[in-house]
Amino acid sequence: MIFVFEIHLRPGCSAEQYADAWLRASRIIQQAPGARGTRLHRKIGDPHVLLAIAHWESKDQRDAMEAHQPENVRRIIAEQAACVDVRVVGEFADAEWRVDPPGKDDTSIR
Repeated sequence: MIFVFEIHLRPGCSAEQYADAWLRASRIIQQAPGARGTRLHRKIGDPHVLLAIAHWESKDQRDAMEAHQPENVRRIIAEQAACVDVRVVGEFADAEWRVDPPGKDDTSIR
C-alpha cells in the first residue's frame, strides 16, 4: 500500500529545510516492520509544494508504526510544524495495473 501526503511550505520556509527533517524522520521510520521505502517530490512549477509517497507492505503495519511512533520522529515532525501545512491525500492499495516501458519488467498485475 502507499500513503500519500502533500506538504505546503509556509513563507520563509524552504524545501531543503523540510527535506532535511523529512530525511531524518524517514530513515527512522523505514526501520519499522513493513516499511518499503519513501520518496519526496517537488511540484513542477510550484517549489513550495512537495508530495511524499511512502510504501508499506500493509495498512496494518503502517498504522502500527503510527500508533507507536518513535519519540525522535515526533520531535522532528514537531520541529517542522511551524513551516508546513500537511494534507493527507490518502492511503491506496498497491497498483493493480501497471505498464512499464519496453525492456523493463512489463507486467500486467491483473
